[in-house]
Order: sequence, then C-alpha cells, then structure tokens
Amino acid sequence: SQRMKKYLKASSYEHIQTTRLHHKAARWFPVIEPILEQYGIPEDFKYLPLVESGLSGGTSPKGASGYWQFMPQTARSYGLVVNRSRDDRQNMKKSTVAAAKYLRDLYKEFNNWTLVAAAYNVGENSLKRQIAVQGHDNYFKLKLNRETASYVYKLVSMKEIIEKPLKYGYASRS
Repeated sequence: SQRMKKYLKASSYEHIQTTRLHHKAARWFPVIEPILEQYGIPEDFKYLPLVESGLSGGTSPKGASGYWQFMPQTARSYGLVVNRSRDDRQNMKKSTVAAAKYLRDLYKEFNNWTLVAAAYNVGENSLKRQIAVQGHDNYFKLKLNRETASYVYKLVSMKEIIEKPLKYGYASRS
C-alpha cells in the first residue's frame, strides 16, 4: 500500500540508525520473546518497544518512560515501582511482564490484536470513545489521530526492516 511504502521510506537509513536498532533487537528480543509467549501475546508485539522508544527507555514529554513507554499510573497498576529512587519502567524484564499483562487485558477488552496495538498507543478509553462515536471497530477504517492511525503501519514496517534488512538497503554490518 501507499501508506506502507511511505513508512518504509521514512525508516530508510538516513532517518533511523537502523544498525543500532538491529543490535538492540538482538540484545533485547531474547528477553522479550519468552515473556510475551508466557502471557499469550503474539510475538510481533516485541516490535512495540522499538516503535515506542527505540528500545532506549527515555521519558516522553507526557511522562511516559521506559522501553514500553508506560505512564507512571499504568506502570504502578501493573505492579511496577515508580518513585524518586526506583523506576521499574527502566527494567526490561519487569516492564515487559507489566506490558504483557496490560496487552492481555487490552485483548480481553477489544478481542482484536490490531485494536490492542492502537489502544496501547492512544489509550483504551480514547479508542473505546472513537469506536462508539464511529459505530464500528475496524482499525483500518477508523478515523483516528494521525499518530495512532499510522501506528500499526509503523509496527509492521519496523518488523520488515528488522527481519529483512538487506531488502531495505541496510547492509549487514556487525
């Protein structure tokens, strides 16, 4: 699709230091994958922290932090400690367990993994409101804010780039 081509192009070498992402993926996916599997989350959700934080775990202007970009209250409600002296959002293992539990709860709510990804990005209440207002729950037809509308495409293009680097012009360098 046109949209997909746009995201793949936007992710081409000038825009992302993808070699760095490949190294991070190689380092962190072995931690993330078994946790997602344990909670019944599709493996493709391992790309979510790459899209959310580039696996670098910084803090957004809104206060979301860590690899999975949890807001403090969501983090705490899924058992992470967030205070002045400790922030479990910066702990890959703990934050991935929290993310897996959260994704599982979102799935119970939306019963569709694409909507789960959208809800992760925009917030479940926001997404529920849009579904109610628009009278349907087809992600690909929902009119959402630009970031959320493109979110699933970003996940898919991240997967493509990590899994098929040569196809997108990333020479394999170690």
